[in-house]
Amino acid sequence: MKTFKLRKLVILDYDKGLEGTEVNLIDGLIINREDDYDTWLIEGFINHSYWEYFKDKQNEELMVQATITKDTNEPASFITKLTEMHEIGNQMNVMLMGKIIDKQKKDVEQLLTTLIEKGYEGDNLIQKFKEIY
Repeated sequence: MKTFKLRKLVILDYDKGLEGTEVNLIDGLIINREDDYDTWLIEGFINHSYWEYFKDKQNEELMVQATITKDTNEPASFITKLTEMHEIGNQMNVMLMGKIIDKQKKDVEQLLTTLIEKGYEGDNLIQKFKEIY
């Protein structure tokens, strides 16, 4: 396993045309589990004010962009699921498990933009993206 500092986390909201919601991190890490499934674990330590936002997303697949190690690095895109969230005093943590999207960011953005323009949204958008990707 390899562990990295999580510098920035953006959740791409399918119901908002993939408009990004930046999660203000107190701290975070990202782990490449290097398992047979190429799984990554993303953990963010954040303000408790995000509780309802993530509670509403518990049963959804989430596309996220994570900036790793340095703020100047290009963000990596992941398709994830929220696996855990815990209250920690006035803060909370969220754990997302998923796979990194290997394609170039521009290719992914172009594909998603095209699918949205064709009328795909929500779960249908996710399914169509997975079929093509």
